[in-house]
Parts: sequence; C-alpha cells; structure tokens
Amino acid sequence: MNSESLKMLRWRYAIILRFGLRLYINMTLCYDLHSHSNASDGVLEPAELVKRAHSMGVNVLALTDHDVLDGIEEARNTAIPLGLVLVPGVEISVSWRRRVIHVIGLNIDVENSALLQGLTGLCEKRQWRTIELGKRLEKVGIMGAHKGAVGLSKGRIVSRTHFARYMVDQGYVRDFKAAFKRYLGQGKKAYVDCEWATLEEAVGWIIDAGGQAVIAHPARYKMGRGLFNEFLSIFKASGGCGIEVISSSHSQQEIMTMAGYAQQYELLASVGSDFHEPTGRWAELGRMAVLPSHCVPIWQGWEQAQRVRRA
Repeated sequence: MNSESLKMLRWRYAIILRFGLRLYINMTLCYDLHSHSNASDGVLEPAELVKRAHSMGVNVLALTDHDVLDGIEEARNTAIPLGLVLVPGVEISVSWRRRVIHVIGLNIDVENSALLQGLTGLCEKRQWRTIELGKRLEKVGIMGAHKGAVGLSKGRIVSRTHFARYMVDQGYVRDFKAAFKRYLGQGKKAYVDCEWATLEEAVGWIIDAGGQAVIAHPARYKMGRGLFNEFLSIFKASGGCGIEVISSSHSQQEIMTMAGYAQQYELLASVGSDFHEPTGRWAELGRMAVLPSHCVPIWQGWEQAQRVRRA
C-alpha cells in the first residue's frame, strides 16, 4: 500500500470515529466542486490535477478555473479512463458593492456563446490589470514583476497569485500572505481596482449555459448580516441556486452559519477544496469537512451519465 492510499484510509477512519459509520456510508462518493489548474492560477496541468484528485479518492471533480474554460477538455480526457466524473465549471469574477465576489458555474455547456463572450470580456480586463499591476509594483521598488508573473503563468490568465509567487521567489516578501497584506490586497499599494461582471450578468451567463450558479467561499467576503442578506436575496432573484457551505477557508462556525443561510434562502449546498497547488499553502483535493446533515447538496438529483456534461 502506497503512502497516499494509507493517508486515505486514515482520513476515512477519522471520519467514522468523529461522525459515525452511517454518515460515512452516506458520503461514500467524494465530491470536490472547486479546484484550479494552471489554465488560471493553479500549478498543476489539468491532467495532473485530475490524476491527483483520483489518487486522493475524489469521485466527482469540478474544474473551476478563473474566467476561462481552457483546461476542461484535457481534464475530461484524463478523467474518463480513470472513472472519475469531471464536472465542467468556471469561477467568474463579479463586482458588487465595491467588492470582488466569485460565482462558480457548475455543469456548464463550454460551447455556449453567451458564456464565452462574457468570459472573453473578463480576460481582456485581466490583461489590462496585469500591465497596471506591474507598473504599480515597479513604482514601489519591485522590478520585473510583470514579466515574472507572466512567466509563471501557463495559460491566458495572469492573476495576483502569479505576482505573489514572483515576489516570494525573488525575496521581496516572506510569503503569499505578506504579498497580499502589503501590496496586492484591496486598498494596498499595488492594488488595481477593476470592474468585473455584474452579479446578474454572471448568473445569467451560467444559466444560459445550462449550469448552476454557486457563491464561492462566501465567508471570505466579510459582509455584515444585513448586507449579506441583501446580496443573497439578489443572487437568488437572479437565478442563483447554490452556496459553498464547505470551503477550505471556512471555520467550523462559518460552515454552520453558511448552512443556516442555505436553509433560509433554500439554496443548495456545495463543497469545494479550492485546491491550487500541492505545497501545503492550499487545501488538498477532497480533504474537506462533512456537509451538515440538514443541507441539501448541490448534486442531489444529478444523473451523472446524463446531466454532468463531458464538455
């Protein structure tokens, strides 16, 4: 038995000890519906990502790269012989009340013209932001950041994560956290404000592509209760149907809070590691908390042979 198989057995045994055998049986299929490849700001090739997910015991994986669909075909072709279900997805950048929100689309038609046109516009905005970020970092003494970030990216998307990697590699900052806290985070020295899709646009593109719109890592946005209720009301009225209750960035208390909002607004509950790379800085594929029992999972009613498209 290899080390990864042993880790999987230990993880399953820990779940049984903590939550009981009955709950373990009910979660035999492992869903991870939020992950990134190097088509956006992840490190692994789409094929490598799928193979790693399979080795970690994931049965159903959504590839949800930022604002692009470029990795889905490769991921799908790798998933089929492994018996892993690949859910075509995307994570769309949204501007709402001077905040950047991420909305995930699951089970999307990757050839849908409205979605593709919308994502093309977002990629053009990202290209402008990349150039501007490099200029602002140069003004504060961080030289070569634009070229360095572009060199670290493997796809069309150059993100703040690539800039952070460059800054860490070159010794300008200690770690990713410092890069965002000092330079790249909202309101910091090199932050570039950008108008992304509206909430209604993003949800509309996803629905037009036959998909399900899900709010990604909702606790991260740090909204007050009143503002968050307003946001959820607009999201639901726009056609959104899901919320990421389980996210690697959520504490146990945040999980229960989001489960409560899911119940209040009759939203389906999603789970996602938000995996980016296998270095320890990000959560591992498939390694997530258990969905609270009163939540209705986003995959309820999925007929994997028919509804989960193989793009």
